[in-house]
Amino acid sequence: MSTLTVHHIGYLVKKIEKAQKAFLSMGYTLEQDTVYDDIRKVHICFLIKDDYRVELVAPASDDSVVSGLMKRYKNSPYHICYETTDFEKDYATLTENGFLAIDTLTPAPALQNREVVFLSNASIGMIELIR
Repeated sequence: MSTLTVHHIGYLVKKIEKAQKAFLSMGYTLEQDTVYDDIRKVHICFLIKDDYRVELVAPASDDSVVSGLMKRYKNSPYHICYETTDFEKDYATLTENGFLAIDTLTPAPALQNREVVFLSNASIGMIELIR
């Protein structure tokens, strides 16, 4: 049985301050101030409403990992992130079921440097898995 639980919904935005203001106006509260992720070249912050956590992700430069996605999708949700209590087992199950890693495990500064990996599935798109 899977040990995956939803951690957050990743929301791609062009301007993090403007997006943050819009989410705050809908009753979200800021969980974490904006952090710069120098590995991915993005600015990230987390907001919470009810039992939902939204991660705002904004490209910091033209060579950011999300710059291409921004051109295609503009401001929109683009991944669901899952936490797991058994990373190796859940990672193996995901890959056995058609999920392909699109990067390698790397520290995520916005998650206290916990390691994350992004995977893609042709039927549902991109997910993030926290180790």
